[in-house]
Amino acid sequence: MKPTSLALALAGLSFMMTVIWGGPLLRILRYFKIGKQIRIEEPGKHFTKMGTPTMGGVMVIVPVAMLTILLNAVSLIGLNIFGRSMLVPLFAMLAYGFLGAVDDWQGLYGKRKGEGMRARTKFIVQILLAVGLALVIRYGLDAPEIYIPGIPGDLNLGIWYVPIAAIIIAGMSNAVNFTDGLDGLAGLISATAFTAYGGLALMQGQIFLARFCFTMVGALFGFLWFNVHPAELFMGDTGSLSLGSTLAVVALMTGHWIILPLIAIIPVSELLSVIIQVAYFKITKGRRFFKMAPIHLHFELMGWSETQIVQRFWLIGLLSTMLGIGLALV
Repeated sequence: MKPTSLALALAGLSFMMTVIWGGPLLRILRYFKIGKQIRIEEPGKHFTKMGTPTMGGVMVIVPVAMLTILLNAVSLIGLNIFGRSMLVPLFAMLAYGFLGAVDDWQGLYGKRKGEGMRARTKFIVQILLAVGLALVIRYGLDAPEIYIPGIPGDLNLGIWYVPIAAIIIAGMSNAVNFTDGLDGLAGLISATAFTAYGGLALMQGQIFLARFCFTMVGALFGFLWFNVHPAELFMGDTGSLSLGSTLAVVALMTGHWIILPLIAIIPVSELLSVIIQVAYFKITKGRRFFKMAPIHLHFELMGWSETQIVQRFWLIGLLSTMLGIGLALV
C-alpha cells in the first residue's frame, strides 16, 4: 500500500474507532458526573454548558495510542508500518494528557474544586516535560533542526535548539488550552494543523510521522462528531494540553516549526491575547485591553454567536495554514 493511501486509511480507522467508543465513554462520564465547571467571570451564555461531560480528550488519546502501539508491535513479525520515532509524539500526547487529566480531576473533586491545579505547579511540570522531549528530539532522533523558507537545507541552532524547542512545546500546549472554550473550536483548529504537518511529513519522506498525524486527524474528526455545537462533551485539559504539545513535537520533528505561528494562528492568537490582557492589566493597574481574554470571549461579548466565532476562526486558520504550507514549499 502506498504511503498516502495507508495514512488516509489510518485516519478512517481512527475516526471509526473514536465514533464507536464515543457513546460508551459519554455514558461513563455522565455516570461518574464528570461535568464541566463554569467560571463566574465567563459570559452568561456559558452557564447552559454547566455539567456537560468533560475530559473528552480521552476519546482522542485512546484510539491514537492503541493504533500507534499496535502498529509498532507488528514490527516484531517483520512488518514495517510504524517507526520507533512515533514513540516521541505518542509520549508527548500521553504525558501531557495525564497532566491535563490530573488538572481536570482536581478541578472537579480536588481541594481546588472549580480551579484545578495551581498554575505554577502545572507550568513547572509542562516545562520539565518539554525539556525532556526537546532533548530526545535533538539527540535521539535524526530530525532537521529548522527549515527557513527560501533557504536550502536545514540550519544548525547548536545549544539554542533545546531551550527554543522546550518553549515551543510548553507554549503550544497552553495555546491550545486557551483555544478550548467554544464547541468544536480547538478540535477543528487542531485537525487542520495536524493535516498540514502530515502533508509536509509525507513530502519530506517522513512516512511514519505522516501516518501518526493522519491517525490523529481521524480521531479528532471522531471527537468532533460529539463536540460540534451543541457539544455533548468537552475535551478539557486532558485533550487540549496533549494536542498542543503533540502538535509542537510534530512541527519540531519536521523542522518546519518556524511556520507554526501561521499554521496554528488561532491558538497563538489566543495565547497572545491572554499575555496582552495580563500585562496591560498590571501596567495600567486595573484596565483591560480586551473585554475578556482569551480573545474568543472578547468577540462573544461583542455579540458574535458561538457558531460565528468558531466558523470565522476556522476560516482564518485554514487560510493561514495554506499560506504556511506555501512558505514551507518555497
